[in-house]
Amino acid sequence: MDLAKYRALFLEEATDHLSEMSRALLVLEKRPDAREAIDEVFRMAHSIKGMAGSLGYDAITDLSHKLEDTMERFRSDGVVPAGEAGMALLFAGLEGLETMVAAVRADGEPAAPDSALLRRLEVEPDPQASGSLGSLEPDPKKVAMS
Repeated sequence: MDLAKYRALFLEEATDHLSEMSRALLVLEKRPDAREAIDEVFRMAHSIKGMAGSLGYDAITDLSHKLEDTMERFRSDGVVPAGEAGMALLFAGLEGLETMVAAVRADGEPAAPDSALLRRLEVEPDPQASGSLGSLEPDPKKVAMS
């Protein structure tokens, strides 16, 4: 199998998906209840997860999966929480994915994921939070269901 060909396709498509995700996040920054933008970020994270998984880019798969799970919670709430619990976390996720994709472009392999960001994405954000995620520990009920 010609991995260089598939890596080039991954880089092209991931770059497009990250650009779409960025545009949707800018919409959400102005309108946190913009359902179509919430769905778009979810779809882009899902697409990147699948593409990365097929090429064995486990670090990208892990981060995009956690971002996708976060977006699923926001989809069920119908709104992205303000502050650190919402937009700042989503922009950090986007930046993390961009960094990892850039590493694939430069080195052929993604950079290691930011473990603090992964933990932050595991925490279910409180829509009433005013900028703090509180504890970085995942909810035991959520972990037990996984």
